[in-house]
Amino acid sequence: MAKKKTNPVQELSNMSAADLQNNIVDAENRLKKMVFSHAITPIQNPMSIRILRRELARMKTIQRSKQLAS
Repeated sequence: MAKKKTNPVQELSNMSAADLQNNIVDAENRLKKMVFSHAITPIQNPMSIRILRRELARMKTIQRSKQLAS
């Protein structure tokens, strides 16, 4: 039987507001560390910075849409 792929946006929208806020803070800290370490010595996969930035933007968008819905 084939595994069903989960939609990351759907997973984020099912999270509570507090969990989403914690994930945003975590992602922001990871991004800061990643950018800082990349400035000192280039990281192996610089695309990971872009991926993390986009993930962070998705989380903030879902958070904002939940705020407007409340």
